[in-house]
Amino acid sequence: MTSAPYDKELQLACLAVQRAALLTKELLSAVDKGALDKSDSSPVTIADFAAQASIIAAIHNVFPDDDIVGEEDATALRSNPDLLARTWDLATSIHLNDPESEALLHTPRTTSELLDLIDLGAKGACTPTSRTWTLDPVDGTATYIRGEQYAVCLSLVENGIQKIGVLGCPNLLESGPVAEERVDRDGFGQMISAVVGQGATIRPMGPGALLPGRPLDRVPQVGDVDVRFIDTRAAKTQDLEAHARVAAVLGCPWPNPVDLWSAQMRYVAIAVQGGCNAFVKVPLSTDYRSKIWDHAGGIGLSCYGS
Repeated sequence: MTSAPYDKELQLACLAVQRAALLTKELLSAVDKGALDKSDSSPVTIADFAAQASIIAAIHNVFPDDDIVGEEDATALRSNPDLLARTWDLATSIHLNDPESEALLHTPRTTSELLDLIDLGAKGACTPTSRTWTLDPVDGTATYIRGEQYAVCLSLVENGIQKIGVLGCPNLLESGPVAEERVDRDGFGQMISAVVGQGATIRPMGPGALLPGRPLDRVPQVGDVDVRFIDTRAAKTQDLEAHARVAAVLGCPWPNPVDLWSAQMRYVAIAVQGGCNAFVKVPLSTDYRSKIWDHAGGIGLSCYGS
């Protein structure tokens, strides 16, 4: 039986994201029980570091020649033994309970390896002729802390073209509107993945092997309105007045009918919800630059539907 292009990469990416998603949810549960405190050991900081180390460990072990671009660097961990110890405990304590799946991944064996793996992402670059994995270990820090919507994001870009996108959404319910307050409190959320030319898939996440998924159909147009924006009115870096003017020119509803903090979760909402189909971002400052990890992965989900 002939395998489809990128089958090996997709399986590894999905397993790595699922393990990292479990890691983030484990920490959030501990915080809700009062197990962690102080901003210098804040849950998002520990989750970011541990999830980045976990994902890069899995990818770099199988594809050592690929470039990796991640959001975090290990500077704070190298100067803070307590933060490093907490990150180490989290990054090395979470494993998939299916031995065959876990065997495909890799876990840092020493704190030095953990630090180097995090910095491997920080030093990486995505060039026009490279094969590069991009990752955001926790996209949506403020909403993650509140137990709302966030995403663990991974993508593969080859020669400037996204080939694979995988987003683990630990608080996403299987159906219905995507909203901050609609949280999966009984399960592990949903994973959405896409491969160029092969469509997109949504599946529930779990603690072991990958669960069966279903094709993600293209979301139909909503009523007679061509454009419905998703936005985040709490953001401090974008010009909402400019967004309103764009909406007025296009004749679409404003204020935006769907509001999510995480940029990657906005792509998820576009892909699965049906109540929105576009978002625009006009920065307040001319110096503002979006980062690749805020968009790579999610863009594919909203474009590669079956």
